[in-house]
Amino acid sequence: MKDAIASDTCPAEYKEAFQEWIDGKDDADKSKAAAEKIIPMVEAAKDKCKNCATIAEFKNYLVKKSQWIIGGDGASYDIGYGGLDHVIASGEDVNILVLDTEVYSNTGGQSSKATPLGAIAKFAASGKRVRKKDLGMIATTYGYVYVAQIAMGADQAQTLKAIREAEAYPGPSLVIAYAPCINHGLKAGMGKSQAEEAKAVECGYWHLWRFNPALEEEGKNPFMLDSKRTEMGRFPGFLEERSFVLLSVMKQYPAEAADLFAACEEMAKKTLCFLQTYGSNELG
Repeated sequence: MKDAIASDTCPAEYKEAFQEWIDGKDDADKSKAAAEKIIPMVEAAKDKCKNCATIAEFKNYLVKKSQWIIGGDGASYDIGYGGLDHVIASGEDVNILVLDTEVYSNTGGQSSKATPLGAIAKFAASGKRVRKKDLGMIATTYGYVYVAQIAMGADQAQTLKAIREAEAYPGPSLVIAYAPCINHGLKAGMGKSQAEEAKAVECGYWHLWRFNPALEEEGKNPFMLDSKRTEMGRFPGFLEERSFVLLSVMKQYPAEAADLFAACEEMAKKTLCFLQTYGSNELG
C-alpha cells in the first residue's frame, strides 16, 4: 500500500483509504472499516493497476484477526514452560490462553507444577508437598506482558473484560483460566464445573485479577484484584468436595492429611494477602 500511496497515478481517494488501513491495521474494528472501503476499489482496478492487483490478492488478510495460542497447564506451567516464556519474552503481539486443570489431564493425571499443595496425583501419590507455581505473577515481572486470571463460572463479565483487554493490548498477553478437570473427583460431577469455579473464587482457592502494563504508562497501578469478596471460612468445605485434594489423602495418609491441608489453607491466605496489598498500592 505504501507503494500505491507513493505512486503519482494512484487516485487521492485510494491513497486516503490505504493510509487509513495503515494507521489502523493493528485494530480489528479500524482495519475492518478500512478494508470495506479498499476491497471494492482494488477489485475494480486490479486489471489496470499492479499495486491494486497485489492488494486484491491478499484481501483476506486486511482485517486484523483474533489469534490465540491455547494450551493446558502441562504445556504452560511445566514441560512446555520454556517455550511459553520464550514467546512472552519476545515482546511480540501474541495472545495465550492457559486452561489450568492443575494436572496432566490428557495423559493420565500426572502431577504438574500447577498441581496444588496437598493434592494426590501420579508422581505425588502421598500428596504434593510444595505449593503451586504462580505462573501469572511470574509473567508480570516482565513488566510489558498483559496477564489475567479468570474463572468464567465465577464472573463472566470479568472473563470477557480480560479477554478483550488482552486482545487489545499491543504486546504479549497471558490469560490463565481455572478449568476443573475430571481428575479432581468433584462430588457434584463435571456438569457442575461452572459452579465449582464460582466456589473456588468465593473461598479464596482461585483469585481473579488483571495486570495491564498500559495503565502504568498513565501513572496508575497496573494490577487490579477483581475477586474482592473472599470468604476464607469456606476454604475447608471447598477442599472436602474434591477427592483430588482432600478425600484421597485423608483415606490413605490420615496422619499427614491435617498438616498438608492446614498448609494449603495457610498458603491460600498468604496469596490473598499479597494480592490485596499489591492491588491497593498507588504509583507515585
